[in-house]
Amino acid sequence: MIFNTAAVLGATLGTASGILTLCGLSLICRSCKKGKSESGEDADPEKAKPSVLHSSEKFSVEKSTEPIQPRTLLKFPKIYKPKPSVTSSEVISYPDHASEKGGEPSPEGPSTEPDAGNQATDSSDTFTILRQDSKDKTPCARALTNGMTTSSSILHPKLHFSLTYYTDQNELHITVIEAEHLSVGSGCEGYVAGVLTLAAGQREAQTSLRRLTSHTRWEEGLVFSLTRGYEVEGEVALSLHSCDHFSQNTNLGVMRFKLVDVGMMSNADCWVDLQPPKQDVQAAGELLLSISYLPAANRLGVVVMKARGLQSDKLKNSIDLSVKLALKHQTTKLRRKKKQTRRVKHKMNPVWNEMMMLEVPRELLSKSSLDLEVLNQAGPGEQESLGRCQLGLQASNTGLQHWQQMLDNPRKQIAMWHPLYD
Repeated sequence: MIFNTAAVLGATLGTASGILTLCGLSLICRSCKKGKSESGEDADPEKAKPSVLHSSEKFSVEKSTEPIQPRTLLKFPKIYKPKPSVTSSEVISYPDHASEKGGEPSPEGPSTEPDAGNQATDSSDTFTILRQDSKDKTPCARALTNGMTTSSSILHPKLHFSLTYYTDQNELHITVIEAEHLSVGSGCEGYVAGVLTLAAGQREAQTSLRRLTSHTRWEEGLVFSLTRGYEVEGEVALSLHSCDHFSQNTNLGVMRFKLVDVGMMSNADCWVDLQPPKQDVQAAGELLLSISYLPAANRLGVVVMKARGLQSDKLKNSIDLSVKLALKHQTTKLRRKKKQTRRVKHKMNPVWNEMMMLEVPRELLSKSSLDLEVLNQAGPGEQESLGRCQLGLQASNTGLQHWQQMLDNPRKQIAMWHPLYD
């Protein structure tokens, strides 16, 4: 009995001692792990877990009133500019006709603005020479360009001729060779007329009729008799004319030279730009237009802005003004391309500011033109014309200049005043 009791006590004590041993070992292991974690935190404080107590010591917040500019992620698109013209200009100054050589080229090319002609030269001894080809280096080119300003933005018809003076016969022979850069309708014929103006009067001669194309050849001669020689006061004018199916004569351009320059121009090939003829008829007013062309959409935009200086004698009874627009292809008016603005009443200088869009393929622009007419509603169903103007390569003066500038500057609105003629 005693032996059994001792055995039970021994087993109980053994179990208790084992449990205490295991608890002690577990406490030792936990204390070791805790010591290792604390030593790791002290070695790398940046990896320590953030706490609320230590946040005020690690971070300092400062307020600033300066605006924060975000970094842009967008890039501006590349802007494509028109290529510079092949024809370059050079301004040369000859003070007092001295024999000094050289000349500094102009830093800027010729302007295409309507009023650029007033700023082209500052004195009568300065002129602009277009360096196009070897044709412009002839003596006649130097004589004809003296005191003349030429703009490369307008493509004028060019005339090729030569002249010879025969001393034994006292005759001036002008050979009309060819003409190029002509913009005329199909089926038109043309000729070159020469007019000799002297103190005693005028003498005329002309070539035969030829079918006009962009490049037309004649190779015909004009003969003028000069009994007193060429060293007299006088002038020779050469003009190019066209005739359509209705026998309507149109002056395409003219050039003039003095008789005293015949000695320098003799036996030389001359290439000259024909200038638009001067309008002898007084304008009946002016019309302000703005035009542009959109190549991607094949659309021609015309903005009829306003008019001024209209004939007051035709506006005595009533003032009810509008502008009628018609698109022409060569010499034919297109019925579906006619438009008209609204009517403005009781205003001598009316303002419309209306845009009209016309669909015109780009390849037809050189053979198309615009006819505009200012109308007054005099009565019921009665319209009276106050004047008209034309824009296109077949036009002259401002009509040709405005159209050429539109072709040179696509997608850009260009405004210009145009005189109105009956």
